[in-house]
Amino acid sequence: MKNVIVYTSSTCPYCTLAKNHLTEKGVSYEEKNVSSDKEARKELMAMGHMGVPVIVIDGAEVVGFDKEKIDSLLDQ
Repeated sequence: MKNVIVYTSSTCPYCTLAKNHLTEKGVSYEEKNVSSDKEARKELMAMGHMGVPVIVIDGAEVVGFDKEKIDSLLDQ
């Protein structure tokens, strides 16, 4: 089973698309909302990102809702 973390914000439509896609594929994930979680925001910035969504799949980062890249990493 893959370790999946999704960094989101409360107002991000692409975050919703990413979460829905993972749910449809039956993938469980940990959501970290940078709008309400200061530690999550610090983690995201430490990785060098300012925007969301950022999906981390077994350590590999996907910036934005890149469905093909997400599916490719999940299928490995």
